Amino acid sequence: MNPELEARIDIDKLLQNAGWLVLDKNQFDITANGGNVIVREFTMQDGKPCDYLIFVNGKACGIIEAKKAGISLSGVENQSQNYALNLPNFVRRHGEANEPLRFVFETNANEIYFTDLQDKDARSRRIFAFFKPNFLLELLNQKNTLRNNLKNMPPLLMANPRKCQQEAVENLENSLFKANQKSLIIMATGSGKTYTACNFSYRLIKFAKAKRILFLVDRSNLARQTKAEFDEFRLPDENRKFSEVYITQHLQTNQIDKDAKVVITTIQRIYSMISGESEFDEANEDISAFSENYPKPQKIVTYNPNLPIEEFDFIVVDECHRSIYGEWRQILEYFDAFIIGLTATPSNLTLGFFNQNIISDYSLERSIIDGINVDCDIFMIKTDISEHGAKLEAGKIPAIDKRTRKQIYEELDQETPYDAKDLDRSVVSINQIRTIMECYKNSVFTELYPNREPNFVPKTLIFAKDDMHAENIVRITREVFAKGNDFCKKITYNIGNEKPEELIKAFRIDPNFRIAVTVDMIATGTDIKALEVLIFMRDVKSKNYYEQMKGRGVRTINENDLQSITPNATKKDKFYIIDAVGVTQSPKNLHAPLERKKGVSFEKLLNEIAVGKSDDESISTLAVRVANLQTKLDKEDEEKIINLCGKNLNQIANELLNTIDADFTNDKSEDEIQNAKDEALKPFYNPIFRQTLLELAKKSKLYIDELSVDKVISVQNLQNPKELIENFKEFIHANKDEITALSIIFSQSYKTRFLTYELIKELETKLKSANLKFQTENLYNAFNATLPEKIKAKTPLKSLMDLIQIIKFAIGFTDELESFSSRANSMFELWKGRQIKNGVNFSPTQLDFLNLIKEQIIANSYISSENLQENLSDKGGIFKAKSLFGEKLDEILVDLYSALVA
Repeated sequence: MNPELEARIDIDKLLQNAGWLVLDKNQFDITANGGNVIVREFTMQDGKPCDYLIFVNGKACGIIEAKKAGISLSGVENQSQNYALNLPNFVRRHGEANEPLRFVFETNANEIYFTDLQDKDARSRRIFAFFKPNFLLELLNQKNTLRNNLKNMPPLLMANPRKCQQEAVENLENSLFKANQKSLIIMATGSGKTYTACNFSYRLIKFAKAKRILFLVDRSNLARQTKAEFDEFRLPDENRKFSEVYITQHLQTNQIDKDAKVVITTIQRIYSMISGESEFDEANEDISAFSENYPKPQKIVTYNPNLPIEEFDFIVVDECHRSIYGEWRQILEYFDAFIIGLTATPSNLTLGFFNQNIISDYSLERSIIDGINVDCDIFMIKTDISEHGAKLEAGKIPAIDKRTRKQIYEELDQETPYDAKDLDRSVVSINQIRTIMECYKNSVFTELYPNREPNFVPKTLIFAKDDMHAENIVRITREVFAKGNDFCKKITYNIGNEKPEELIKAFRIDPNFRIAVTVDMIATGTDIKALEVLIFMRDVKSKNYYEQMKGRGVRTINENDLQSITPNATKKDKFYIIDAVGVTQSPKNLHAPLERKKGVSFEKLLNEIAVGKSDDESISTLAVRVANLQTKLDKEDEEKIINLCGKNLNQIANELLNTIDADFTNDKSEDEIQNAKDEALKPFYNPIFRQTLLELAKKSKLYIDELSVDKVISVQNLQNPKELIENFKEFIHANKDEITALSIIFSQSYKTRFLTYELIKELETKLKSANLKFQTENLYNAFNATLPEKIKAKTPLKSLMDLIQIIKFAIGFTDELESFSSRANSMFELWKGRQIKNGVNFSPTQLDFLNLIKEQIIANSYISSENLQENLSDKGGIFKAKSLFGEKLDEILVDLYSALVA
């Protein structure tokens, strides 16, 4: 078939789906379909036929220029607008005879672009489908267009706005003035994003004449929270509340109120409505659409005339750093609407989606300085089992089936060690959880809040690894604090008949409900102002997610409200992060998750791979699934895998990821990439291997270690890391001329003044005297928490000599923070290279002795010829050194010392 004719058939279907009657010119009936017809090949004034002429209510109003699939459309805009200027004089039309027809479309069936020529600086925009006839009639009957109204907004009037809120609204209106389709508002948690949204929504409805605004969230409790804020929002120019003037609908059925001005709902419900479902189970909205527990959309969004693309003029996307991922993005691109994103923690993907159009960027740091939010201190708990793991004793060991929670006993033939990473995944150590919670109980009124009466534990939120972990924490916490069920409760997706929103509300206001345990249900978005302690019993690798979780504690609360919930509190001027897993020290990333198809079962994924599926998303997801499975295997299971394919699951996962890595694919042809994928996927083509994986995946026992004794091995009450760093910098700058070691470091006069062990020890003593938290490990942890990308040392710096590196990093002498040992070893190699370049060639014996001197400098800083005998007597001491280096010994010692310490 002719490609252009094939495109016309598809275009006709798109028009018919939107309610148009499409006719050939010899069939033209101006009264058909209520006058809402589109005529093919209509002859224009200049004698040339246009592809399609649009009639609404019996009058011409627009042109559609059609091209075959694959043709780019910006190049045909002049052609379509020329047709719009050439309507024959005898044809009835909307608008004046000397004006072009108002609506211009270009399409190749796969793309549709639309221009409203009544817009000032009219600009074409891509739309998902064609508009319905009655919508074009609405536009024709309006006094002005939405985009023109946006260019004539009155001066901003807000009731008691924060500066950040006022700037956000003003900058948004400036962005909309320029007709930018996407605008991103970055505002710190607690700084009033929803209040800002209420203000600009009101102005868009009243002054821009917006028909309807969609406010998208990802959980029903956030929808209720948003609805409550709109209901309470008082209009700045009249003494009425928003919902008294405009209908604000929280969608709880799949039916939009035709008079609603603001519609608040979850992204999963909107997907259900576009998909044509008449009803949607409200329970599905209790789970975040972006959690691993929620199945991702399986259908590509197609046009639904019952929910046309013109339904909303604006879409406000709350927590938009999550909602633009993967399959959900198509919902945002379905409607012909301006998209306004709200987030506190944008990812690179977020910035890309919004075309880098950041119209407000109000950081958490600024909000703390402005007194809108509070900062945090960090309290680190390290236990023996948390750090090093333990072992399961031989004999009958209790275990729980994760699926049924049935307890069984399994015979272990021998003692079985487990690592820290196995905790709460394959082994639960009762005493490890108990030790952490006992440490918290013993510290809360001694270390954290020593001035409070010990009768009301601060409102505390514990982040668990999964629902099973949360269940164990709840029961052990009640025992540790000797409290009843009301004291500590789980708020996850698995809470039986209880409604999550009722539990969240109770945690927010009930003085008896002191500790909540969650996985991710209230990790983001949920507002609990009285929260004063966050306990991390799970690590988090995503920087954005970690910042969101931290954000649960930053909100301020007035003293009276706090005391009504926590009677022994006076005020909330900070909150605590209790770090029981090293979350404040672990590296974070900004990448989208590797597992991109979370809604696909493992069995379905394996079946798809078996019949040839090899797209990047499937391979990435498969790599994550098998790598996760590897962590659950015992030695016997791992041997089964190796016997089948000669490698373990970690090796297989890495081989899979290599085939989609940009460094590999960059210079490869499609055939080369596919061949590499086929090779990496070869084990999965074996049905025995696939069946073995499925059987191993179903092994979901959680061993219970009741015997291993745990103990706290360190507790650190850290000041807020940024504040600690600033105080540290202030101290070293203020004392750079007073403390000899600092003077030497600042002047870098290492060849004339030696940084001896005694001087560094003196510096350490003076630091501790000034502030007990000015200790090497504390300072390392603070820098690691604030500048993790600059930290080369991945284990905490503790040695006295590492203090030199921390000071150099703090004052900007080095760009990265590494251990003194690591840097000294690197500088030693460079020093040896310079000696060779200068014509000095040391013998192997000399090099061995120089290596001994290097190790002494690493341990003690400066080493002189006088103390060589003391430090290296067993290696020949000063006599050996002089026999090897002669008169140049002192010169070599100074030069080597300077190279290693500088």
